[in-house]
Amino acid sequence: MFIADDVCQGLGPIVKLVRRGVFPIIQIGIPIVLIVLGTVDLGKAVISSDEKEVKAAQGRLIKRFIYAALVFFVVTFVTVVMNIVAKGSESDADTTSWSACWEASK
Repeated sequence: MFIADDVCQGLGPIVKLVRRGVFPIIQIGIPIVLIVLGTVDLGKAVISSDEKEVKAAQGRLIKRFIYAALVFFVVTFVTVVMNIVAKGSESDADTTSWSACWEASK
């Protein structure tokens, strides 16, 4: 039985899938794909020996590096913001339960 089932009230497998499956794909897989595609585009441009195409490919590669860095840090940023919201909430809503569920699914 999954440890977080008591804390997550039945949503443990879904939270575990997001935490261990979806987030790593987003955080690691997408930046790798962006960088590989940019490198392939630049390689094609260099092989074609067209100076204008090489400059355009360099620009696309730089943009893809920036996008890859941003995508890499999205997961960390979202986690930090959610922890701040959970700790800083002064309302009657129980924000610690989802936070405990999230932490139990590591």
